[in-house]
Amino acid sequence: MNFEAIKSIYFFEMARTRRTLLQSVFSPVISTSLYFIVFGAAIGSRIQEVEGVSYGAFITPGLIMLTLLGQCIGNGSFGIYFPKFTGTIYEVLSAPVAMTEILLGYVGAAATKGLLIGLIILLTANAFVEVRIEHPFMMILFFLLTAVTFSLFGFMIGIWAGNFEQLNLIPMLVVPPLTFLGGSFYSINMLPPFWQAVSHFNPVLYLVSGFRWSFYGIADVNPLLSLGMITMFLAICLATLGWIFKTGYRLRN
Repeated sequence: MNFEAIKSIYFFEMARTRRTLLQSVFSPVISTSLYFIVFGAAIGSRIQEVEGVSYGAFITPGLIMLTLLGQCIGNGSFGIYFPKFTGTIYEVLSAPVAMTEILLGYVGAAATKGLLIGLIILLTANAFVEVRIEHPFMMILFFLLTAVTFSLFGFMIGIWAGNFEQLNLIPMLVVPPLTFLGGSFYSINMLPPFWQAVSHFNPVLYLVSGFRWSFYGIADVNPLLSLGMITMFLAICLATLGWIFKTGYRLRN
């Protein structure tokens, strides 16, 4: 294992974050703070509690997950797409670096960025609501698995994308609706039976529900099922990337 190559790619990507702090860190934190202010004032005044938890505290795990998914997918996809776009990917591919080492460098950096922003938002949330974590080990596990899985997913999007429109297609048009409809701002128990059944086909529901359970011990679906879903998605991403590396699909486009 070429750890020097992994470290070089990793720190190069992390340096890009330091150069764009306003866009990479402050923007998502400010946006999430506005969610707390707007939803807390507008909806929180009408919905005092959800399953024994204040509404502002209830939506905190969903807001963290919403930001985590967007950041990990965006960083994972842009990290590999931009070298393809500029042509510098050939320098990486011609170097004595294995595909797994390239993957560890880019995905590790994307996951680290997502985790850092998620932690900042978790700390910021305490300025607005009282947050408690009943199952810290499970919270960390869901946090790490989600960050790694969706950084891998973003990496695949970056390989697949042939232009900037395709690069933003899934992060902008698919992920936000799934997150908003995945119980981030409500419990699916509030929905009619038909829409409760439909919600179970939304994969984001399992992530938000499991993450919320680690905070407050309440969940829309069994936490073990949530853990199983994120593990299965991780396995699918790894299998797909294995095929991509084996065939060289679009790596040189």
